[in-house]
Amino acid sequence: MGSGELSSAALPRGFFDRPSHEVAPDLLGRVLVHGPVAVRLTEVEAYGGPGEDPAAHTYRGKTPRNAVMFGPPGHLYVYFTYGMHFCANLVCLPEGFGSAVLLRAGEVVAGIDEARARRTSPGAARTSPGTGPASSGDGRTSTGTGPTGPGSAASGRVIPDRDLARGPARLAVALGLLREHNGLDAIAGASFVADIADIADAADQRLTGIPHAAAAMLEGLPPEAASIRSGPRTGISTAKDTPWRFWIDGDPTVSPYRAHVPRRRNAAATSVGGASRS
Repeated sequence: MGSGELSSAALPRGFFDRPSHEVAPDLLGRVLVHGPVAVRLTEVEAYGGPGEDPAAHTYRGKTPRNAVMFGPPGHLYVYFTYGMHFCANLVCLPEGFGSAVLLRAGEVVAGIDEARARRTSPGAARTSPGTGPASSGDGRTSTGTGPTGPGSAASGRVIPDRDLARGPARLAVALGLLREHNGLDAIAGASFVADIADIADAADQRLTGIPHAAAAMLEGLPPEAASIRSGPRTGISTAKDTPWRFWIDGDPTVSPYRAHVPRRRNAAATSVGGASRS
């Protein structure tokens, strides 16, 4: 993180009442708080609305799964993917538009012990038995970013600070975001936050595990404009050249870029039995 102090002033809802590709670079350096953990965002991806962006969950319109994306701006859209990971997005544009920004990586700036405990807890990002990924056809991937990926308890090594929220699934785990937090208002919870440095120690901030617990988006510490980079989004097969991935150049918490690699089909697999993607 660059020099300067993190601001705990709340972002207004109007901040998100814009196209996602405008909101995304402005989210860099902002801080998302959920319960006792706070993460300063260092990498994000914008996804457009119905009929506009083939890589977006909303490309084919509103469904029960993506309904939150059509709701008011500033709410969290949390989805489950590949039967093992949760990923978090922030809804953009007025109600009814269906657009959001995927939170890809960040630096844990408060509650680091809590975040590390979550990351080293076996199965921390998994949901209840029997649930699996819903199909959306957008080609997003989260391979190697969850509790069973590099740096997890299963790998037998201590997770470096830089890797605690380095990747969308890791970020969701560090913040304790699960299926029950889908639709959580990230603006309304700002009244709970007095100062970022006090979040991890304040008893009344320990709301993790309570359905629809408080979340807040704070001003944080935006980077200098010259340090913001953009490029193609990670691991998608459609609209793969759209430069809507934004990150802080040189920040160690930014995740590696990976282009989409088509999966090899098992010889025994059929078009009916193949796994769906999200």
